[in-house]
Amino acid sequence: MNINIKLKELQSKMKIEPERISVFLENYIKEYMEKLERESVVLGLSGGLDSAVVAALCKRAVGSKKTLALIMPDKDSDKEHLKDAQDIAEVLNIETKLVDISPYLKKLSIYKLLPLNKVHIPGELKGFLIKRAYNFYKEKTGETPFSTSVLGFKDNKFGSYLKKANAYYRIKHRLRMTLLYLQGELENRLIVGAANKSEYKIGFFVKHGCDDAADIMPLLNLYKTQVRELAKYLEIPSRIIEKSPSPDILPGITDEKAIGIPYEKLDLILLALEEGWEILDIVCFLGIKERDIIYIKNLIQKSEHMRNVYTPGNKLPF
Repeated sequence: MNINIKLKELQSKMKIEPERISVFLENYIKEYMEKLERESVVLGLSGGLDSAVVAALCKRAVGSKKTLALIMPDKDSDKEHLKDAQDIAEVLNIETKLVDISPYLKKLSIYKLLPLNKVHIPGELKGFLIKRAYNFYKEKTGETPFSTSVLGFKDNKFGSYLKKANAYYRIKHRLRMTLLYLQGELENRLIVGAANKSEYKIGFFVKHGCDDAADIMPLLNLYKTQVRELAKYLEIPSRIIEKSPSPDILPGITDEKAIGIPYEKLDLILLALEEGWEILDIVCFLGIKERDIIYIKNLIQKSEHMRNVYTPGNKLPF
């Protein structure tokens, strides 16, 4: 088959009808709020694309007065993300609650896990040093710290560092999840998560964190590039749509730096694999390197445990 035809087929499958999807998701949010007998909704607002889209959908679904956004920065958070979150809430005219999670993390001695916190280092320099450490690990092992961390660190010579790094950043999302559920239960609100399909498929989220543990996940069937298209329809500020996505849990680390592949390429690989394409077809028709495809396939397999809870099932000896 002609390369252009094959590519166009895949690109057409990636296209969405934003208005139709928006209406569907708005109804979905409203339906589940009523089904679970909740009176309103609550979500975490980070200043990033996914949570902005979820906030806009919630506002359209149940109205401004029934939509609450928790903004939960810590001392490592970029102040620009905080401002973006506040600006989005203002544009949408939704209620917000600002909760600095730094005091909770200090009580858990989390900041002591990062050696760079033992001396005063400006945020920009700290980000630079963390990026250097990230690059160093990749050069030495051929893997990203993210891809290694999807599983454990048995026999990994850098395991002692990675364990502390994981504990350091993952507790932040788990604490945010706890605060969302606390607010939700106090006020009988539906907890709305912001995970997208791209990140969920490869395990780029914190298990039992604020993007994984929620009552509903409106964006879970949309790839990141599709979320961007939906964001344009919802008139999310262009600054939010165009800025580099970031988990905002370690200074200097963006999503694409952590994953190692741009979302545009990642989404095409994921969709092609979902459509049953062989690796050689993806190489030939999309011009993507074989090593990148194998890397993504491995991430999907390694992160399966993050999407499923394993039980003995019917294998018990009785």
